[in-house]
Amino acid sequence: MLSRNYKLQQKQDETNGQATGEAKKYRAQRNREEKNYRTLDEFKDRIAPDAITSLKKNEIFVFGSNLDGMHAGGAARAAMEYFGAVMGQGVGLQGQSYAIPTMQGGAETIRPYVDEFIRFADSHPEYTFLVTRIGCGIAGFRDEEIAPLFVRAINLPNVHLPLSFWKELVG
Repeated sequence: MLSRNYKLQQKQDETNGQATGEAKKYRAQRNREEKNYRTLDEFKDRIAPDAITSLKKNEIFVFGSNLDGMHAGGAARAAMEYFGAVMGQGVGLQGQSYAIPTMQGGAETIRPYVDEFIRFADSHPEYTFLVTRIGCGIAGFRDEEIAPLFVRAINLPNVHLPLSFWKELVG
């Protein structure tokens, strides 16, 4: 609703290409809602390590996979070798790992799997989920394409994201 009102107000308030008054107010409100006016410092305890080589009993390694569960390279291979990922299972919890498919198309095809993961993490507060830079290795996506998919995880204290994702989400 806000973006629709913002666009209408912007059209009414623009003069010579310069947004004025109400349009600036709407833009500021939209920016506050999108970024929640939170800072990176607030999340310093929820930054997933760049290299995850071991896990505590309650920690889950979250990695990018393919739908066929062929964990042959990158974080998927590490998940299989060290954290219980199962060859042939491309989605969900397996051992101390959680697979999110990233190899099936554009970034929007990843969204339903990230949403499913967020619901799972929300319903399992007993676990701490260490998310890798899913999709940003072999799959070839950039942080700015994948990080926004995790916006609903911002308020989940048990989801730890890579620093590069936090920088995209809260600046």
